[in-house]
Amino acid sequence: MMRYKTFILFGAPGSGKGTQGKTLGSIPRFFHCPCGDVFRSIDTRTEVGKAFLDYSSKGQLVPDEITVELWKEAIDAAVEGHKFKPDIDTLVLDGIPRNVSQAKIMEDMIDVRKVFHLACPNRETLFLRLKKRALKDNRLDDANEQVIQKRLDTYERESRPVLTYYPKECITVVDAMQPPAKVLFDILASVNGVDGHRP
Repeated sequence: MMRYKTFILFGAPGSGKGTQGKTLGSIPRFFHCPCGDVFRSIDTRTEVGKAFLDYSSKGQLVPDEITVELWKEAIDAAVEGHKFKPDIDTLVLDGIPRNVSQAKIMEDMIDVRKVFHLACPNRETLFLRLKKRALKDNRLDDANEQVIQKRLDTYERESRPVLTYYPKECITVVDAMQPPAKVLFDILASVNGVDGHRP
């Protein structure tokens, strides 16, 4: 099986992964796969879709194998529909891998060239961003301070260790406190530095 050339956008909730992913995905030769969208558009008629629903409807954590399988189905569908052309496109991921176990499972599916760590050491800023976003999207339960705190704690405990899984030379730290255009500029500068022969 072909391993997809991949860039990962990584960071705490509110660090701007989705914004950057969407923008990168609009540039030719990048295919953005936001994990959130994959889970919002699950086909519950498939075995893996049913399994996902079964766990999430009970409020249980969905096992990593099922999460990755769902992601893989979405990617396979994008390849079949010619939206993602792995021979010439770079896959841009945000929201997956969410922990080290997922990173290990995905090892033989993706060839991670770069991890962009959107660093936002100021918790206050993340807090305000998440609250603002929840209110803007009318997701009132997400604006709850305890919910936000819990999401940030989960990130520190479960997701952050992913940064130690990939080799140091793969990781580019980008200051997520900057305006989004500057963050994008830093990401693209790094991409072009590494892949200067790209036509």
